[in-house]
Amino acid sequence: MNDMSASTAPARPKPPAVITVTPAAVARIRELMDKAPKPVLGVRVGVKATGCSGMSYVVEYAEERRKFEDVVETDGVKIFVDPKAVMYLLGSELDFRAGKMESGFSFTNPNEKGRCGCGESFSV
Repeated sequence: MNDMSASTAPARPKPPAVITVTPAAVARIRELMDKAPKPVLGVRVGVKATGCSGMSYVVEYAEERRKFEDVVETDGVKIFVDPKAVMYLLGSELDFRAGKMESGFSFTNPNEKGRCGCGESFSV
């Protein structure tokens, strides 16, 4: 009989973060936190039902950590993930893009099955 004690069992790998954050997004989040009207801990990401494809991404200030939220910390910036959105965001990347005509946060999400023509909403 082979007795494996807890001290000899291989360590479980740490699960991947719900969402990854690019350096451009980290820099923009820092800028927004510095300009926030009141102290914030970071930003909260989630999804809401809206748009022609059904859902859209939400990025807002996070003044506190809510119950059951995942927290992803990248280069000292905290991203709080709404627990109702985890299944939609799992494996996503948060980026910030600035162009001549528009700028904003963007998500690369492997769970998306489609996007509306204007890019404001998505479906899973």
